[in-house]
Amino acid sequence: MDKELIEQNKTTFIMLAKDDIKREGIDALLTWLESSDFFTAPASTKFHLCEEGGLCAHSLNVYERMVRLCDAEYGEDGYNKESIAIIALFHDLCKTNIYKTEMRNVKENGEWVQKPFYTVDDSLPYGHGEKSVYMLSGFMKLTRDEAMAINWHMGGLDARSQGGSFEYSKAFTKYPLALLIHLADMQATFIDENVEE
Repeated sequence: MDKELIEQNKTTFIMLAKDDIKREGIDALLTWLESSDFFTAPASTKFHLCEEGGLCAHSLNVYERMVRLCDAEYGEDGYNKESIAIIALFHDLCKTNIYKTEMRNVKENGEWVQKPFYTVDDSLPYGHGEKSVYMLSGFMKLTRDEAMAINWHMGGLDARSQGGSFEYSKAFTKYPLALLIHLADMQATFIDENVEE
């Protein structure tokens, strides 16, 4: 992703957050984000948008997908747009300041060359969705729907679920926004960002 697109995505993200979110704490959160690597970090180490600026781009893709899903499910005026912006834009807040770039040897055309790659160095290993809720709660008060949606946005891919927990299915039943953000996240990842495993 080139520097111009990274800057354009940052501008779009901040504009959406300021336009859609009026809750106390949003200004402090955006100030903190600008001092972090959120706008330049990758979305993953080797899968979707594993490139500079990927995390912000992914968050914007999820926001667009979430709005489309909510429009289809509830009608354009049938849901809380502030909640949707909070959930979609900040569902992966947990990925802020965790990626580091290291070098490794890779063979190209029969010769070894040094290539950069991303690693994870998480100084706050609190989980994934639950970590995003924890971090976001330090800036603003979340509704129960928002917290549940962000917490369970990984659905069956969440490490807790892989360990045998089925709590995400209960959350999807009681809090439909949790299911919708999971779907938006999967659509963004596997359709918009064209991930192949």
